[in-house]
Amino acid sequence: MLEFRELYIGGKWEQPHEAGLRDVISPFSEAAIGRTPSVSVRDIDRAVAAARAAFDSGEWPTAGIEARAKCVRALRDGLARRSAAVTDIIAMEAGLPVKMWARVDIALSIIDYYLGLARGLAETELRHGPTGDVLVQKSPVGVTAAIVPWNAPLNIAVIKIVPALLAGCTVILKADPHTPLHAFALAEVIDEAGFPPGVINVVPAGRAESAELVEHLGVDHVSFTGSSATGRIVGRVCGQQLKRCTLELGGKSAAIVLDDVQLEKQLPRLVGATFMNNGEACVLQSRVLAPRSRYAEIAEALAAGASTLVVGDPNDPNTDVGPLITAAHRERVEALVDRAVDSGAKVVTGAARPKTLTHGWFYEPTVLADVVNGDEIAQEEVFGPVVVVVPYDDDDHAVELANDSPYGLSGTVWTSDHDRGLDIARRVDTGNYGINTFGMDPSAPFGGMKQSGLGSELGPEGLHEFLKSKSIHLPRNWRGATPGQGSK
Repeated sequence: MLEFRELYIGGKWEQPHEAGLRDVISPFSEAAIGRTPSVSVRDIDRAVAAARAAFDSGEWPTAGIEARAKCVRALRDGLARRSAAVTDIIAMEAGLPVKMWARVDIALSIIDYYLGLARGLAETELRHGPTGDVLVQKSPVGVTAAIVPWNAPLNIAVIKIVPALLAGCTVILKADPHTPLHAFALAEVIDEAGFPPGVINVVPAGRAESAELVEHLGVDHVSFTGSSATGRIVGRVCGQQLKRCTLELGGKSAAIVLDDVQLEKQLPRLVGATFMNNGEACVLQSRVLAPRSRYAEIAEALAAGASTLVVGDPNDPNTDVGPLITAAHRERVEALVDRAVDSGAKVVTGAARPKTLTHGWFYEPTVLADVVNGDEIAQEEVFGPVVVVVPYDDDDHAVELANDSPYGLSGTVWTSDHDRGLDIARRVDTGNYGINTFGMDPSAPFGGMKQSGLGSELGPEGLHEFLKSKSIHLPRNWRGATPGQGSK
């Protein structure tokens, strides 16, 4: 039982405004595994005030990239030292298997990438335009609210806070109340890393307190990952205040399997792309578009691949699929599948709770065939280990079906002809795409189109989300210091 009684605000551990602790329930054991403080609106105000003071009158925004990188590097090293403990925490509270999704090394690779990128960050740039010389100055946007979901909590937190910190922003990290324990462990690492007071504040909070954080006039930028429904609310608030926001939202991505695919070669990667992260991933390839000429073969192969996945204890290194986050979420997944079957979908495999597991909110990896692309199950984000197989006629039809979605986050194509795959990739209206591969790379911008979000994370683009530009037009007879030399 892990128990935290204080909040990390202003560079120290502070008593919450309201007494009392809330239980953190394991999706595997269905029992309490920890307790954390209740967070009130007043605690949010304190966290914003601390971040505001650190930005407005503290040294962090003007410290220079080397000083900021030194603290971030200390955070990275502290997290690496505690990687085993943090992995166990994430497996317990999120149900993510230690085999991959609970591991800390993904977060470490993201930090390493940004530390390398920051070395080449130019905070000023001299441009020679047609009317004269212009000095373009980059500076941090200000106080950032980093709002993180429960499905990949540490990785998403790092994607947000590390580039924000390197850019010179101060941060309030708002973890999800379903998975707060790792955030307190991260706060302990932050506390040891030498950041100035108020630069990072950690407040796991519920819906009302999160709304207060988004609406707070002391926040300059909101970086939000979550559902498209909530993202629209966040975007509306930020729009009303003319406040910057980055929104990484939902998806219903399509994997297009072409008729020339070497199925035995590509199936393991395809299965991984369709059932990753317990099915609780916005980038999941949850629609598989299959040519009619090979439709039954592909559906059966997917089902065979799904049946090999080990469902069970997320702490077991052999487990591929852990439990869903809550009992209520499992019931939602079940209801979506049941309605699909009632509407004519065929269960190829799964669509049930595992009979061999006596506790935990598990759901079997599920493959549904005879699905029409307009069906609810093919349009709605299930956020569980459920894949639908939709038939198509030719390449043009496959692209049309892939684009027939309110989302545009990810996608893949599986083929023996790389040129044909590239042609498909260029035509699908989505922010991220893979040809015979699936994943995210720290160097590549990650963001969605349509209802999948606004802005980018990762890559240089992810760093630039936390910077603002100012143009300083220089006179032709400039006699001052050479712009860009030794500037901060």
